[in-house]
Amino acid sequence: MTDQPRRRLVLASQSPARLGVLRQAGIEPEVIVSGFDEDAVTAPTPAELALALGEAKAAVVAARPEAQGALVVGCDSVLDLDGEALGKPADAEEATARWKSMRGRTGTLQTGHCVRDTTNGRYASATASTVVRFGEPTDAEIAAYVATGEPLYVAGAFTLDGRSAPFIEGIDGDPGNVIGISLPLLRRLLAELGVGITDLWAPRGE
Repeated sequence: MTDQPRRRLVLASQSPARLGVLRQAGIEPEVIVSGFDEDAVTAPTPAELALALGEAKAAVVAARPEAQGALVVGCDSVLDLDGEALGKPADAEEATARWKSMRGRTGTLQTGHCVRDTTNGRYASATASTVVRFGEPTDAEIAAYVATGEPLYVAGAFTLDGRSAPFIEGIDGDPGNVIGISLPLLRRLLAELGVGITDLWAPRGE
């Protein structure tokens, strides 16, 4: 195994959080943004929507010439709040309303994951779910958070590793999934394709 060249891994996402999680785990992926129109996909449930979006993004990037020979990882996250799929808020007003509706409540962050092997066309996909217990920030705290602009760029209008962290009371499940990518699930999907996650580790110093 050690004589085999390390497989290229392509992340089909512009999310710096997902890239950061992979890098912290010793993986240095290439990034190719799908540019996929998320509004073009519908699904019966938030979990199915997240999976469909993750699969679509992986498929779009896997079809590109520059991704040939690589393993392509596509992900997409939505917050399931009472069965409604909540993605990135459209503007500050929506982000403010979102936080006022979430505080003191519990939601489930759903992240669809898809890994495509462009050498043989095989793929594996699944959705990871993490329960998020929101705190009760004041109106002033919500206004201050929305003013930072952060919630406009993340699914559910919150992050676990950013400025909204003080407003998250706790989670049940994989924290990486909330940040953007579940490493345990990624390991299982890679294994389905016959790839060990340790084979993707970059040498130290790379």
